Amino acid sequence: MTEVVFLSRIQFAVTVFYHFLFVPLTIGLVILVAYMETQYARTRQLMYRQMADFWGKLFSINFVLGVVTGITMEFQFGTNWSEYSKYMGDIFGSPLAIEALVAFFLESTFMGMWLFGRDKISPKMRAFAIWMVALGTNISALWIITANGFMQHPVGYVVRNGRAELNSFYELVTNSYAWYMFFHTVIASYIVGSFFVMGISAYHLIRKQNVAFFEKSFNIALALGLFAATATPFIGHQHGVNTAQVQPAKAAAMEAIWETQEKMPFHIISIPDAKNERNIEALSIPYMGSFFYTNNPNGKVIGLKDIPIDERPNVNIVYYSFRTMVALGVYFLALVWYGFYLVRKRKLVSSPRYLKAVLYSMLLPYLAMNLGWTVAEAGRQPWVVYGLMKTTEAVSPISSSQIIFSLTGLVLFYTILIIADVMLLVKYAKAGPNTEGAVKEGLEHVS
Repeated sequence: MTEVVFLSRIQFAVTVFYHFLFVPLTIGLVILVAYMETQYARTRQLMYRQMADFWGKLFSINFVLGVVTGITMEFQFGTNWSEYSKYMGDIFGSPLAIEALVAFFLESTFMGMWLFGRDKISPKMRAFAIWMVALGTNISALWIITANGFMQHPVGYVVRNGRAELNSFYELVTNSYAWYMFFHTVIASYIVGSFFVMGISAYHLIRKQNVAFFEKSFNIALALGLFAATATPFIGHQHGVNTAQVQPAKAAAMEAIWETQEKMPFHIISIPDAKNERNIEALSIPYMGSFFYTNNPNGKVIGLKDIPIDERPNVNIVYYSFRTMVALGVYFLALVWYGFYLVRKRKLVSSPRYLKAVLYSMLLPYLAMNLGWTVAEAGRQPWVVYGLMKTTEAVSPISSSQIIFSLTGLVLFYTILIIADVMLLVKYAKAGPNTEGAVKEGLEHVS
């Protein structure tokens, strides 16, 4: 059974990580494309038409392939986690059904209108359509995170006849953990989208290709990046405070806190020794640790020693994932604000070192987001539903050979999709904008 649990966790983790390579770019990039469409509808400047077409093409590639990876993930609740589905189906099924019936149909319907109605609808209607796609992607994220939020912090339920049943839909949709997770995830996705556009723009600016087009694109993405990178630490901080309240074991693992204490310092340098339940620490800031977890410099923080050993997560995985994510967040903040300085001084195009740094950093937001989800999911262990159902109780009664077979197939299938996605994105990103099509459309509108 231990091997079945381990392999099932590996399979679901692989599926989620592959799928999540598409999701944040979809959420982040669609906002930028919608803004460009709106600016074109408002001003009729051809550059905005070119921008919406170029970045919209990259968005469409990522969107279509992302949908494919998401479908197979949901089947695992029946194949690998049937006991979980029996116990949690009444609650988990509701938000997922709403996500499929409302969000997915909203975004797919208007995606079709935006893609195939180019020559049939007005620029204003096309801008409206892509904003509806953006709304749909955010609603989709909300309902999926609502389902996950219950797993992190169960609310609005009763246990009846050996299974959890929903008795307050209001409590489910107002779950504090889910809302903090939603805003943290969506804002972080904006960083992914902005760095994607900034990175490709930097590639062309270094080569002095379509300078006006890509400088404008860079500036638009930088504005979103400034907002998202600046807001993320504040949202993340409040999310951490909430986590300490509802999941003290995860919060303690995030900073490898062993002893329950008040007025806890924050250790800038800290190396956990999980075997001996202690840390090697240096460069401490008094009271800051308590403030980070309670919003009070004198606040009390629960340590891992006050939590049963069999209810603690893997400290090293959670700790290093969290620390790396935070370090990347600080780096993103510095990068976008220095970029803002260069833009204000009109030195962006003449700063190749900065542009190369942005180009080489383009994939780092993906890493940061997946590290964040590692903290969220690994930090919840050994529970699949915190405090209600352990992961060992949730797996299907299947053999290890069956999981290995399906896992191998999933890895091969998803790897092919990722390769196709990257090849298409690189191909069209390097090709640059199609100025001829935009000029032709502009002349048609004038006539």
